[in-house]
Amino acid sequence: MSDVRVNLCEPDSFKEQGKPCPDPVRTPSNEAPGPDLQSPQPAGHPSSADASPSPCAETNGLLSLPWEMVTHIASYLPAQCVSTVLPKVCLTLGNLEKDSSAWQLRARRLIGSRAGFPVGPREDFDWPTACLEMEQLIICWKGRAQLLAGQAQKEEEESNQVRQQQQAGEDRVAGEEGQDGGREAEVEGAGVAVQEAAYGAGEEMEVVIEDGDGEMQPIEGEDQPETLREHLNERVENIVALIEEERDHRMLFGVNGEDGALNHQENLADPGNLGNGRQGEMEQSQPCRSPSPLPALECITIPTNHNDSINSVLLVGGEGKVCATASRDWNVKLWDLQAGSTGTLLHTLGRQDALHTHRGWVWCLASRGSLLASGGFDSSVRLWDLQAGGAVGGLIRTDSAVLCLSCQTDVLLAGTMNKRITMWDTRAASPVVKSLWLHGDAVMCLAADDKFIISGSTDDTVAVYDRRAGKVLKKLRLTSYLRSMSYSGSEVWAGDSNGMLRSFSMQAGTLKDKGSMFDVGHTAMITGVHRSHGSLYTCSSDRTVKVHIPCVPPKTLCTLHHQDEVNGLSVDAGVFAVATGDVCVDVWRPRK
Repeated sequence: MSDVRVNLCEPDSFKEQGKPCPDPVRTPSNEAPGPDLQSPQPAGHPSSADASPSPCAETNGLLSLPWEMVTHIASYLPAQCVSTVLPKVCLTLGNLEKDSSAWQLRARRLIGSRAGFPVGPREDFDWPTACLEMEQLIICWKGRAQLLAGQAQKEEEESNQVRQQQQAGEDRVAGEEGQDGGREAEVEGAGVAVQEAAYGAGEEMEVVIEDGDGEMQPIEGEDQPETLREHLNERVENIVALIEEERDHRMLFGVNGEDGALNHQENLADPGNLGNGRQGEMEQSQPCRSPSPLPALECITIPTNHNDSINSVLLVGGEGKVCATASRDWNVKLWDLQAGSTGTLLHTLGRQDALHTHRGWVWCLASRGSLLASGGFDSSVRLWDLQAGGAVGGLIRTDSAVLCLSCQTDVLLAGTMNKRITMWDTRAASPVVKSLWLHGDAVMCLAADDKFIISGSTDDTVAVYDRRAGKVLKKLRLTSYLRSMSYSGSEVWAGDSNGMLRSFSMQAGTLKDKGSMFDVGHTAMITGVHRSHGSLYTCSSDRTVKVHIPCVPPKTLCTLHHQDEVNGLSVDAGVFAVATGDVCVDVWRPRK
């Protein structure tokens, strides 16, 4: 496998084209410039000089280029290829996966040189995963955005075409009526003029009429005016009758004898029938086009049969195959996303035992492993065992409505209306571990790991609590309260009540807010946020869902519009689910 070579410069080919051959490529040296990076290399990754492999024996092969040039060329290959294919080609190309500078160069190409990435510290940042996720995100959602934009443009063009044809039809009818009116006026004027001439005819005037054979015959006798008047009145009545008959014929039948007016009314009622004749001609004249490729994502809509709005949705199981929904109808349901075209209901949790169901709105969900927790306005947290088919796992009473939950390996945390954050050990007989008062009002969102708890409240503050030291490390006052939050790695992304997106960096236990508040286009409260290394999803009560790259400022790839407000979202294993107020859940997943 190591004998594979790619020749970038063949002197003979240049001579044949009459072009001078470029200079031979130099071998790697310490003086070769590296990529322009704004930050030092992350610890634990080889630098460009240290990671530079020995050049290939062939002086004109790809591997004889300076390592910086090789990494630059590799940055144009798909990240998946660099991670899985190149290591199988040879050991030297396999080193590209370990070169942090190559991944940083790729990330800069994806997001642009002006955007800051990542938001948190660069040390120990997982660059390969970030690049893989960003490329997959761009492939899936940028194409979806272009498709949606094309559909919107097509609908707008069809709407404009309908309006134009309606206007043309109105103008045509008005023109025909005006033409008919002109003809009637012309006939009436001619009749009056002839009658005036007849009444004023002198004795010396010779009056003639047209007989049945089309020849003109003089009228003799003293009753010439009266005879002429009777004849002209008869002619006028015949002409008017013919005009009315022709107008009725045009209204009922087309030029070709088809049902013109009736079809015209049907066409106005059904825009899809407009311009069928011209459309057929255009279809015959247009060349055949190859079918468009299928989009990378497919969307399924789950008719959940909830009786009220869905407040929360959560993908559980780690593979994006099972979805949990929590509703204002007091119910929690589990769905199998792999069965059927719209999913299949697995369980309505606690339905068979009324004592273990919620007695109020179910507001939030959290899960870890086989444990699913649901919190509601009935001042309770209910536990469910996913491995046992959603069986009842326990009940925890609280002093107030539960607004947010977070499941960790050792504790379950809940933020409540009465300003508290409560910690439970669900494995212990006495589950309550500790209650924290970090805010002066209701706790709306929280996120945690084994070191810190980060929470936001309607008192416009965000707090950081050190679990090991047992004290508050940081408390920031904001201009609006945080409604949703996502914490992973060293980054915190949160959506506030005004529709603004905020980013924070966690460094050495300190939450740093550098004024990073972004307007990504939401016009109302951001109800859900999910951030990973290379993706960022937001949803809002303004009925939109947005997909971004998590850089500074965020780069929005796609905006999805819904019929009702969006209350929450969940992302797992490439599957994306959103909960809406119209008792349905939309699930986006890679097309099979």
